[in-house]
Order: sequence, then structure tokens, then C-alpha cells
Amino acid sequence: MKVLQFAFDTPKNQYWPHNFEPLCACYTGTHDNETTAGWWATLDEKNRGYLAAYIGRKVEDPAWDMIRLAWASVAAAAIAPLQDVMSLGSEARMNRPGVADGNWRWRFRSQHFSQGLVEKLSGLTELYNRLPQVDSIQDSRNETG
Repeated sequence: MKVLQFAFDTPKNQYWPHNFEPLCACYTGTHDNETTAGWWATLDEKNRGYLAAYIGRKVEDPAWDMIRLAWASVAAAAIAPLQDVMSLGSEARMNRPGVADGNWRWRFRSQHFSQGLVEKLSGLTELYNRLPQVDSIQDSRNETG
């Protein structure tokens, strides 16, 4: 499990995509992390600089820049929480480990999702060859009856 929000501090850090082994899953963040937009809002300038240097340009939308890194990686699976796909901030955080109250209250609202987001995610999924293989889908259907 590789969580991109853990990648900063040195190029040798195991969470940078260039250090991945293919047999892993890459996440922009998890249910226990801040959303990527919320994480970015509290990130210090040094670590912001690491991400900008890594992607080769100014960070414009941290959630989508991290999604692109995950999708472009060699990881067998690339996963982004819906909150990151929608570029939501701290208000959409799912869980705060060690905090008993206020967790698991965020709910998806259809007004936050648009056809543009579907097309953007679909475009990256196609570009980085992360579309499900038709043969694999057929095989799994045949196995389940």
C-alpha cells in the first residue's frame, strides 16, 4: 500500500512513484487521512516544493495532480477517494483516528459530481491504460455464474 501523501522528505522515500514495485496499490489518500485538498492546505512550503518539482510545474489542483501521479504509476491498482476526485477540502474528511466523535459523517452529494469529472477521470483512466480488460471482466462473470 503506497499513500502519496506520505511521499515527502527525500527522493528515496518509498511512497514516491519512482520507487514503487508493480505489485502494490497506490492511493492519493485513505479514509484515515485528510483529503488531498485539506492536506495541501496545511502542507509547508518545503513539501509543496517537492510536489511541484516532482510533477515539473506549479501545483494547480493538488488532488488531481496526485490522482495523475497515482494513475501514471506502475502500481497494479490506483485508488483515489471520491473526495479527491471532487477536490473537496477538510470538510469532507471521513475519519480522524483516535477521535471518537464526528467521524464517518461525510456523505456524497450528487450536486458535487459532474459529467466533467466523469470525463476527466475517464480520460486519465484511458490515458494510463487503467481500463478493465474485457477478457478479465468476462472471465470473472463466467466464474460467478
